[in-house]
Amino acid sequence: MLTTLTVKNFTLVEHLEVDFQHGMTALTGETGAGKSLIVDALAMALGDRADTDRIRSNTERAEVSAVFDLSKVPQAIQWLSDNDFDNGIDRDSLENINNECLLRRLLTKEGRSRGYINGQPATMQQLRELGEALIDIHSQHEHQSLLRRETHRQILDDFAGSTTLAKKTRDLYNQWTIVRQKLLQLESTSDELIARRDLLSFQLSELDQLGLDEGELDTLEQRQQLLSNAESILVDSQALLQLCSEAESFNLQSSLNKALQILHNMPNKPASLEEAEQLLTSAQIEVEEAGREIQHHLDSFNADPEQLQQLEERLSAIYQLARKHRVPPEKLHNKHQELKQALNDISGEEHDTTLLQQQVDELAIHYLASARQLTKTRTKAAAQLSKAIEQQFDLLSMSGAKFSPHMTPLAHSVLGPHGLETIEFLIQTNPGEPPRPLARIASGGELSRISLAIQVIAAKNSSIPTLVFDEVDVGIGGATADVVGQLLRQLGKRGQVLCVTHLPQVAACAHNHLFVSKGTHQNTTHSEIKTLLNTDRTQEIARMLGGKNVTPTTLNHAKEMIETASSMT
Repeated sequence: MLTTLTVKNFTLVEHLEVDFQHGMTALTGETGAGKSLIVDALAMALGDRADTDRIRSNTERAEVSAVFDLSKVPQAIQWLSDNDFDNGIDRDSLENINNECLLRRLLTKEGRSRGYINGQPATMQQLRELGEALIDIHSQHEHQSLLRRETHRQILDDFAGSTTLAKKTRDLYNQWTIVRQKLLQLESTSDELIARRDLLSFQLSELDQLGLDEGELDTLEQRQQLLSNAESILVDSQALLQLCSEAESFNLQSSLNKALQILHNMPNKPASLEEAEQLLTSAQIEVEEAGREIQHHLDSFNADPEQLQQLEERLSAIYQLARKHRVPPEKLHNKHQELKQALNDISGEEHDTTLLQQQVDELAIHYLASARQLTKTRTKAAAQLSKAIEQQFDLLSMSGAKFSPHMTPLAHSVLGPHGLETIEFLIQTNPGEPPRPLARIASGGELSRISLAIQVIAAKNSSIPTLVFDEVDVGIGGATADVVGQLLRQLGKRGQVLCVTHLPQVAACAHNHLFVSKGTHQNTTHSEIKTLLNTDRTQEIARMLGGKNVTPTTLNHAKEMIETASSMT
């Protein structure tokens, strides 16, 4: 609810700070004192359009700040969290005293307007969005949620007890929309998928036919190089074998044998030569082993020209496909695997199309079942809501006025997030006239009373904690004024109601009373607000009853009205 409103340099106000309480609060004062100033300042804080002529004379800017207690407004706390404005908000404890929100609006002479939520810059749209969850102002068509169709739908669903069913319907619609969008995207690219699949299939057939194994290219290239140099390899290998063991004039094996024989036959061989002897022995063994390896190579080496030709043909095929796919030859195997995966993905997408269509059909069936049940529930509740609100019309001197929650079916085969129909409240204020939307009601006072009747019925399930009625008593008096006061007091028991009124019957029903006055100081006019208690309040009610000349009779009458209102349940 609204706890504090601070106004600086706004119209007739230089500086004003007003604290508000739970229940019904009446704002009274003489004509022209500035009672509607509070309503206008609130509307500015909540993002409504503000003209520079609202800035106090001889000042550069106007400023309005409104503090709200969010402890019982979880939807507002959620909005702050979703939009990163939740500084200082305790989301774990809705009863925490720190669950306050500050809305601030600045307006300069140059026409610049700035908004803030909890000290952070905010757009006017953000102020309005948050404001719709905090306060509903019933004043000459301004800042009134009851003028919006989505509010009509919410009120009807709340009255029908179908908010859970409405949420289920909306969730099913959202699921259906997401899956359907995926399906449409796949279908829109189906021709591209077919062409892509055919190309991949052709490319894969070539690579499958090639049958290149991982690491095969290195082996082929090494073998090709070997066979290409077969003649020189054989000549060099024979020379090596001669040098190791087969040359008659000189070979390593024979020379090592002679050296070892000399060391073996040496008399009194020095100890320093023993190490040399061991090394020569090792060398002899290794030369023998090298000779055997060379001989094995010569025996197994096949310099087949046909094999070389086959190798070169396969390498040529590999290089050609690598160029075709614009990859290095060593990456051709990886390219083959990538194309396989791409083809599998396309096949999977084609399979997904079938599955998605099944999901779309199933979700549509579930949605229609839920939406039709919602329509049935709404239709039944609409008649009950009409009857209840028309009863309020009778109490508010609007006998004969007709109320109808008009349900317009959506076009055939069209699914909507909120069901199979749109909902709009229609009013027939005079017999013979066609029903009209609330937004087209010409009289502001008439609209306020209509809104009051609706709110009285809807308040039980309303999520908006603060209601503001600006001169809802226009054009009424007598017993009807008593009824208006009682209705507003009833609403005040459930939340917070601010009411600008000229009628003592309405003011007397308030739990709290604010008096607005206008004065002149140093040739400057300004408005002030004062909280009235006890005698002061009785005096103000008496003034509203009898004018400036308050008599004992009007004082007694005023006292009686306040006492009667206080005794109401």
